[in-house]
Amino acid sequence: MKRLFDLLVSGLGLLFLAPVFVAVVVAIWLEDRHGPFYCGRRVGKDGRGFSMVKFRSMTPRADRTGLASTASNDPRITRVGAWIRRLKLDEFSQLVNVFRGDMSLVGPRPQVEQDVALYTEVERGLLAARPGITDFSSIVFADEGEILRGAEDPDLRYQQLIRPWKSRMGLHYVAVASLWLDLRLVVATLLAAASRPRALAWVSAMLAETGAEPQVVRVALRTDPLVPTPPPGAAQVVSAR
Repeated sequence: MKRLFDLLVSGLGLLFLAPVFVAVVVAIWLEDRHGPFYCGRRVGKDGRGFSMVKFRSMTPRADRTGLASTASNDPRITRVGAWIRRLKLDEFSQLVNVFRGDMSLVGPRPQVEQDVALYTEVERGLLAARPGITDFSSIVFADEGEILRGAEDPDLRYQQLIRPWKSRMGLHYVAVASLWLDLRLVVATLLAAASRPRALAWVSAMLAETGAEPQVVRVALRTDPLVPTPPPGAAQVVSAR
């Protein structure tokens, strides 16, 4: 049923969003005359690699700098790319991956190989599910670029502040996944565009309802400052990339 749901929604989404996608492709190409797509390698279910399709929002060959995390003030982001990121259009292009079966609409976000190499044994449980476009953490950390803004080392800040909770939320999703939960997370993702506080409150309630740890439920509200925390299965905070 989950795969049927993915095929139906991704197919309809690609059909109805086609005019928007064409406009985005043209805008990206007109800005710098380079290819409009970025196909980055990600790690999927059972550790299998795949190419994730995204509209290019950064300068050509930006991935060669070695940074995996992107702050909102990253100089590699183009003018058109800033709008693409603000409107989350680079996520909609991943409907192609959902239709192909590399990804699901809902599931733990796919990570680059260098981040997966840092996983603890507990975090490797994230690879038991097909990665998704959205999940609990995608809504909770939709402002990831702002969290990383101004950091001397965005990757390290990501490892200390975001990864610990992103992994915990992803592992919780894997443990309690259901089609009903997927439907609600898709609606919550759309709601976040109109009212982020309401979406966060709903995500926190869903986490509590499905038995998530109290700390995870609290963090999902995003009312408290994020503090460096060890990732699941580790005793210490990450101190170096």
